[in-house]
Amino acid sequence: MRRLRAWLIIGLLVGAPIPAGLTTAAANTTTTNTTGNGNLPPEIENTTQEQIVAGHIITAIEKLSNITGRILSRVTLPDNSSIMEQYRMAEEYKDRAINAYKEGDYCEATTEGIIAMHHYRAVLQRIKSGRNELRERLPAEVERMKGYFRMAERIITTAGRQGLNVGNVTQLLNQTEKAYGMVLEDVKAGNFDKAKTDLKRARSFKTQLDTDLGRIRKELAYHNAKGIVEAFLEKGGRAINFTQRVIERVNETDRNTTELQERLEAFQTVYEQVKELADQGNYTGALNTMMQNSKTIKEFYMALGFLRKKAGEAEVQERMRDVKAFLRETSNHIEKDARALRELHRKGVDTKKAGLQLKAAVQEFKLGIELLRHGKPAEAKIHFAITLDLLHQVDEFILHHG
Repeated sequence: MRRLRAWLIIGLLVGAPIPAGLTTAAANTTTTNTTGNGNLPPEIENTTQEQIVAGHIITAIEKLSNITGRILSRVTLPDNSSIMEQYRMAEEYKDRAINAYKEGDYCEATTEGIIAMHHYRAVLQRIKSGRNELRERLPAEVERMKGYFRMAERIITTAGRQGLNVGNVTQLLNQTEKAYGMVLEDVKAGNFDKAKTDLKRARSFKTQLDTDLGRIRKELAYHNAKGIVEAFLEKGGRAINFTQRVIERVNETDRNTTELQERLEAFQTVYEQVKELADQGNYTGALNTMMQNSKTIKEFYMALGFLRKKAGEAEVQERMRDVKAFLRETSNHIEKDARALRELHRKGVDTKKAGLQLKAAVQEFKLGIELLRHGKPAEAKIHFAITLDLLHQVDEFILHHG
């Protein structure tokens, strides 16, 4: 029984099942030693317990080696991956165990064999973990691609309606969708090796599709250069005026506006160049200027977004000194803008974007009120600041079209 208990401890240490026949061998050995049965063959009679234990260890690690090798042969891993490194360590300890056993060093064979079992087990667990990760990650990637496909379809449809040559992009889009669908089927079937192969193929299609969509977007931009440039000048002019007013107010305090002033001046330079070309009717040249200075434009609007956020927070902080008055005034503001947008819509103005902004403002306002009811004024102020920012944008739209 002591020998059987020793094997149970080894099994627990390496986290593996006790090799088949082990308990029988241990029991038989115990019986032989206690009864002194002289009828056993000499080769068994002369076998020590250490040799029996080592023999079972060797058998176990040879089976583990075969199993792990077969699994790894179906998995594509770089030679320098940590899994392959651990597998090579397992193989090295296995070879040491076998050599020690052949040389009659059964204690050493057992020690090296247990270490080999530990490494094989770690490799198999990591492969299993990787497959579980694929089971979660791949469907999520396929799901995200649905939005990409809808966007691609809109671009292709718009380009076709405007008479642009879309070539075989529609066919490529269908191939890409089908390829990602195949990946999802592989995952559902549990065929992760095929899923990885099909994913490479799907991503290859997507790379080609990205290139073609980029070309179409560029053609669409130049085809609609006049509208894009005019929208840029209209929005940019309002942004410049807003920023100048903010800088004037901030300059009355001790706060530094150097960085903001630099971004404004850089944007104004681009704005004037675009405006000059547009005034000459050179909308293509104006669009080229916008593209060449996209970083400057992006940096300015990032600063503008930060300004709007801070301005909204300051306004909320000031106006929430009287919470009831603030809620009443904001509610009236929303109703007033809603009526103005309905009137503009009746006049034939496209109010879709402004309507969505107003709807978002209402949602943020309701969230802020709910947070106030739960005694969370700090969190409520964040939503109220977003509400005011959205309402200011709606106001600008109404003033422009009113």
